[in-house]
Amino acid sequence: MTKRAKWIVVIAIALCITGMALYPSVKNSLLAPDLATGDGASAPEYALRRAALNINAEIVKQQALVDKIIRIGTTLPDEEVDLSFESSGKVTAIYFREGAQVKGGDLLAKINDQPLQAQLRKLEAELPLARDRVYRQRTLLEKDAVSQEAYEQVSTEYEKLLADIELVRSHIAQTELRASFDGVIGLRSVSEGAFATPATVIAKLTRITPLKIEFSVPERYASDIAQGTPITFTLESADGVSRKRPATVYAVESKLDMETHSLRVRATYPNEDGAIQPGRYVSVEVTKQEIRDALAIPSESIIPEMGKNIVYLFKDGRAQPVEIATGLRTESHVQVQSGLTPGDTLITTGVMQLRTDMEVVIDQIN
Repeated sequence: MTKRAKWIVVIAIALCITGMALYPSVKNSLLAPDLATGDGASAPEYALRRAALNINAEIVKQQALVDKIIRIGTTLPDEEVDLSFESSGKVTAIYFREGAQVKGGDLLAKINDQPLQAQLRKLEAELPLARDRVYRQRTLLEKDAVSQEAYEQVSTEYEKLLADIELVRSHIAQTELRASFDGVIGLRSVSEGAFATPATVIAKLTRITPLKIEFSVPERYASDIAQGTPITFTLESADGVSRKRPATVYAVESKLDMETHSLRVRATYPNEDGAIQPGRYVSVEVTKQEIRDALAIPSESIIPEMGKNIVYLFKDGRAQPVEIATGLRTESHVQVQSGLTPGDTLITTGVMQLRTDMEVVIDQIN
């Protein structure tokens, strides 16, 4: 590179550095005429107006404040059982219709019992003769014509015959499948002519009136749940509309779950029309405390500061800090026990940017 070229490079670098140093002052001098607005506001007034913070606010008023637990639960049948025979054999008849209501004790199905019926008839045919033997031996015993031992022998044979008849009848009863309680029969899994064993599930029998609601609450809420505690639950209906339904806690698990440290709870709901099926997810609400006329404010409007709770009020276009004492807390609101009065205008947004006497502009007020 020649000496002349080196000087050109040095001069160019010097000009760049000088331009960068002078740029802020030149920019301010060019923008200075624009600080005045169309209504004649001066530069300091314009800068102050630009410093105003846009916020949202709401009028402090009394309202109902409810502290509640919201959990996910499941609907369970009041009773449910897998129906099966107590003995093995070929299914000869099915008397129920799938999905039908049945009464406790109704005959639902039957397996082949012909050998047992034949054995029962044989034993019952021997019964009159055995009864006569006992009668004759008793008559002879009263006349001292037979020994006590002879009478007891025929009497024992008679009692044994009665026991054999009772045993066969119980075996016949095991060939009959009857409903254990009032409920709804599910889908059957066998047909007539199939061979069934005690391990063969014929169908499910379910009672859904009343219905059970099962859910769990965290350990910290365990003391708030007890037998008789009222709850409400909601589930989405076919039309997409949900409504709250009341239920009552009837049982609480005896200990906390060792893995989740939660307490399992069950409530009961009448479900008189049978409209709600078991196995559905529901949203469960447990009310811990309710204050109908609380002075409540949004929790995000509170600033913890040096052990105090501070909120900002809108007064004459400026933000004014106020110390408050709080009470009941919910997920979204906090009860104010002192520091505010109904009708105050509370600033609810931008609170972390606020300072005392800071100029603010309300965009929206509730």
